[in-house]
Amino acid sequence: MTSKKFVLFDVDGTLMDAVANQRRVWHEWAGRYGLDGDEVYAVALRTRPVETFAAVVPAEDPAACLALLHALEDEDVRTGTYTAFDGAAGLLGALPADRWALVTSNYEHRVRGRFERTGLPLPGLIVDAASVAEGKPSPVPYLTAAEKLGADPADCLVIEDAPSGVRAGLDAGMTVWTVNVPAPHPEAHRHFPTLSEAAPHVLAALGA
Repeated sequence: MTSKKFVLFDVDGTLMDAVANQRRVWHEWAGRYGLDGDEVYAVALRTRPVETFAAVVPAEDPAACLALLHALEDEDVRTGTYTAFDGAAGLLGALPADRWALVTSNYEHRVRGRFERTGLPLPGLIVDAASVAEGKPSPVPYLTAAEKLGADPADCLVIEDAPSGVRAGLDAGMTVWTVNVPAPHPEAHRHFPTLSEAAPHVLAALGA
């Protein structure tokens, strides 16, 4: 009997274009500490917030740093402009509800706010930064999603755009496809320049 397949999506950069929002929030955060926004944002792209704070403001209280970041991000969810990538709504709406999840380094309430703003359908499972002790590139977030879905990692397809997410999916023993980046990751199993080009192949992989 053929195993049931599942698909696990990264959010920012994969389903939703939030790059400008992320950059603006981190630049404002950096400015509050008298730091260069571009330098801080470059670190933030590679690490979770607590790790970013440790790298760029090691003498500051991490809780205060996080509180400020959360306040800025929550304000951006309320007032910022978000755009779902072409094909996202149709793809997510066509997937079986119990066969997909979101795996994000952001927080669930913020993801829900963004999805409501763009009209994207939400899955039953969101694995966020608060759900795991280790973020991407650790495989823990993707393995956690597979466990909660009752899925064998080998039956999971990861859709990613960032190198850290690709690494996480590969180390979790999953199939990884990249989208929305000009060049394929050297270790990803397949690459599509856009999410809309990947969509029919994702549905075919799940038999949807």
